[in-house]
Amino acid sequence: MSTLFEPITIGKLELPSRLFMAPMTRNRATLDGRVTELTAEYYAQRASAGLIISESNQPSVIGQGYFLTPGLHAAEQVEAWRAVTDAVHNAGGRIFAQLTHTGRIGHPALYPDGALPVAPSAVASGEQLFTPDGMIDHPTPRELTVEDIKTTVADFVSAARNAIDAGFDGVELHGANGYLLHQFLADNTNLRTDEYGGSVENKIRVVLEVAAAVIDAIGADRTGIRLSPANPFNNIVEADPAPLYTELLGKLAELNLAYVHVIEGGSRELTKTLRAAWPGTFILNPHPTPEAFPATVEAATEALESGVADAVTLGALWLANPDLDARIKAGGPYNTPDQATFYGGDHTGYTDYPTLDKVASA
Repeated sequence: MSTLFEPITIGKLELPSRLFMAPMTRNRATLDGRVTELTAEYYAQRASAGLIISESNQPSVIGQGYFLTPGLHAAEQVEAWRAVTDAVHNAGGRIFAQLTHTGRIGHPALYPDGALPVAPSAVASGEQLFTPDGMIDHPTPRELTVEDIKTTVADFVSAARNAIDAGFDGVELHGANGYLLHQFLADNTNLRTDEYGGSVENKIRVVLEVAAAVIDAIGADRTGIRLSPANPFNNIVEADPAPLYTELLGKLAELNLAYVHVIEGGSRELTKTLRAAWPGTFILNPHPTPEAFPATVEAATEALESGVADAVTLGALWLANPDLDARIKAGGPYNTPDQATFYGGDHTGYTDYPTLDKVASA
């Protein structure tokens, strides 16, 4: 039985607890994808997490899916992130960069050349992009060619190298939530008939190619992956996820990744199946039932104590409580997350949540 505040080793990192901070997009970067001084303050405030997994970073221009999200494909972006990782490390923390190509969850309005977003197949998301002028429909994406896929793999590799250059302790490949890597895995977004579609072996090929290439570039001990089996977010359909993800985890295990990070979709039985298929460190964002959103301290504690996870991530609670570890140890109270300030804006709802000592002295 493990507990929240028991140490754990991931790769070569010796972490002080199993209570991690989940990646959360906050849309506070500049238009050209640079994080700011506020970002450094935000993450440094939360450096007591066993491990911070950063918000999504696009590995290329065409990988962007939202306004004001950061990237790791340009020198200026790398330099900006270096100030953040320095701040986290100076505060005693550790931080991985999440790398996310959004695929069909993109729009020409995001790209300087007005290009179409790309995807495994030319199937529109049915979703919309939020813009300062209102919501606009996602277009039908352009189907990636085999050469495009090679370029995409190379983009992930370049971004991973940039992340290490920026001072990150490692990277997390985002294979979840309906973004590009997940789109290759899903029933309704991958209609290909070549070596990247059809069979389970073909559907998981891109994920394995990206993981292997990134590992070759920065090392398996600095590479993790996030998955969300059966998660319908961004209009994803996976009718029978267990066989595909069991096969995927078996192949990823051969690459000796540092960890797998699963967003539980309300099915503990599926989680147990995946846990059994993965011999390495299993990180869980715990939602044992469909109603259990967002993840709670109680769900995180139960996941560790039951052995279904080696470490756990919480999102909204870290967002609103920069000293979440201290608050858990004290039995609360907890700040309430302000959903109106989740995305975009200034310091409000970002760096101004009070710590427990400030609440006590108020």
